[in-house]
Amino acid sequence: MRKFIGSLLFFVGLGGLIYTGINYINNTESFAFLGRDILVSKGNMTPVIISGVVMLVGLGIKPKS
Repeated sequence: MRKFIGSLLFFVGLGGLIYTGINYINNTESFAFLGRDILVSKGNMTPVIISGVVMLVGLGIKPKS
């Protein structure tokens, strides 16, 4: 049962990390200033962090064997 729950949390976290990461990247804009590219993000980093934590919790719950 622990293996199933751990795997489920891992894959849900991984999917959420990919989805929220893509949204975060899409909300980032760049512009040139004095010959350098400057990145300005309008995205929210909180969902990306939460998805990563869920993925790590899933790895922690899974049994080692």
